[in-house]
Amino acid sequence: MKPASALRCVSVILIAFGGVASAATPANQPYPGGIAVIPISNTAANKAAPQVVTATGKRALVIATENGWTAIVGVALEQAPGDFTITIAQADGTDDIRTVVIKPYSYREQRLTVTNQDYVSPKEDQLQRISKERKIIDAALNNWRDIPLQSVELAAPVAGVRSSSFGLRRFFNDQPRSPHKGMDIAAGKGTDIHAPASGIVTAVGNYFFNGNTVLLDHGQGLVTMYCHLDTTVVAEGETVIPGQVIGKVGATGRVTGPHLHFATYLNGTAVNPAWLLSATAATP
Repeated sequence: MKPASALRCVSVILIAFGGVASAATPANQPYPGGIAVIPISNTAANKAAPQVVTATGKRALVIATENGWTAIVGVALEQAPGDFTITIAQADGTDDIRTVVIKPYSYREQRLTVTNQDYVSPKEDQLQRISKERKIIDAALNNWRDIPLQSVELAAPVAGVRSSSFGLRRFFNDQPRSPHKGMDIAAGKGTDIHAPASGIVTAVGNYFFNGNTVLLDHGQGLVTMYCHLDTTVVAEGETVIPGQVIGKVGATGRVTGPHLHFATYLNGTAVNPAWLLSATAATP
């Protein structure tokens, strides 16, 4: 906690919906499940280190752009429309509080029929397994690796038709579940899955809902997750390079058929992968 004498500078930023700041930053999408792109300094580009930015108590990613440092902050699907604040730690010990206006957005519903009732109403021993696995996944999603990044742009991990399923409110056998926090990419069983950027493998496992899963840490809270794999070909702690094969498409876990569930996270928050995928990696 800062001493009582520390001052707080408060400002409000009205960020244009859908604007693009530069080639190094994704489109600004200030709504639940989106990405807030926030210029935080027009003079810090020549400094040795970026400013520390936090949002909802977690470190946020910062990259250098042509005009200075820019924060790229994930906005949770559960975030209510209205004011959303980030905190920028200043060298003099003060905090610069920025407020972004989050726009409302409505996601669709999806109803699926699951024949294995264990995936709808897990038994007690399965719930214990799920709880243990959730801790492993959450630790990987919230890991902070303080490295400089030039961009957050990602290549497509697999070729295939991409669904617009992110944010869908899902019902399994008419029972409501949490929103879908990834993008489903249609691909045949055994199709190679490629690392979309350099990173470190932070978790590999067979999980109850997600099936065979790989999580990659790309630095500064940018994490990608790959679920329902048929097989995995990387190990925890391994460094991967862009394009490296990390596994093959499958239908393990709670699925209705082979596909890749591809999820992207910023500051521990799921964001729509479509906004981080390279424009050159369009669906064929």
